[in-house]
Amino acid sequence: MNDIKKTPPKGIYLLPNLVTTAALFSGFYAILAGINGQFEKAAIAVFIAMILDGLDGRVARWTNTQSEFGEQYDSLSDLISFGLAPALIMFQWALVYMKDVSIAWGKFGWMAAFIYVACAALRLARFNVQIEEVDKRYFIGLPSPSAAGIMVGMVWILHDLDVSGKAIQIPALIMTIGAGLLMVSNVKYCSFKDFDLKSKVPHIVILGVVLSFALIQIDPPKVLFLIFFAYALSGPYFWIRHKYKKTA
Repeated sequence: MNDIKKTPPKGIYLLPNLVTTAALFSGFYAILAGINGQFEKAAIAVFIAMILDGLDGRVARWTNTQSEFGEQYDSLSDLISFGLAPALIMFQWALVYMKDVSIAWGKFGWMAAFIYVACAALRLARFNVQIEEVDKRYFIGLPSPSAAGIMVGMVWILHDLDVSGKAIQIPALIMTIGAGLLMVSNVKYCSFKDFDLKSKVPHIVILGVVLSFALIQIDPPKVLFLIFFAYALSGPYFWIRHKYKKTA
């Protein structure tokens, strides 16, 4: 009787998957808000989903409740919150007006939104299959939350400035396709996973964190957009710098 292997009880861990469900709800709400033209609420919902997405994995590790189910559920949630939601928000805000130019131009608008969604799905699938093979210090390709950050950040900041998406269809198109292609590129991005919260840091780091929070409180759309846009540019910058050093 002692040789009989005990089968693990079926079920899922509640706490981390509740956080993932909350992130999924935020992405779903962002889609509804975008459809209804409430672009500020839609952008905020996506940023809330980012916070929750960063929490669910940490909650699972802190409570020792990691599971393969949780990883797959998290990826599906990310596809909704950082793939479908940003593409639909950008489409409803700017790309939908491309049909006013011509039918063909209008098709190009929704195809650009689809390209972004497809790239987000490919990015998440590649991350799942390469998670044990790549250097933990780097992401290969722009992470989907960061791509979503520059997409909805652009919508939020310009909507806050009363700039109509109809007036900047071309920049919106370039942003959508560019963010999508960066996700499936081989450009490396710092993951910050080697940063230990328990380690000691200089006092200037704490001051920098406090200033960052203060700036976000003063003007959230501008500061958040600049943070994610700078991170998105950091990958190509260091890639070009590395290529230049090799040829020099």
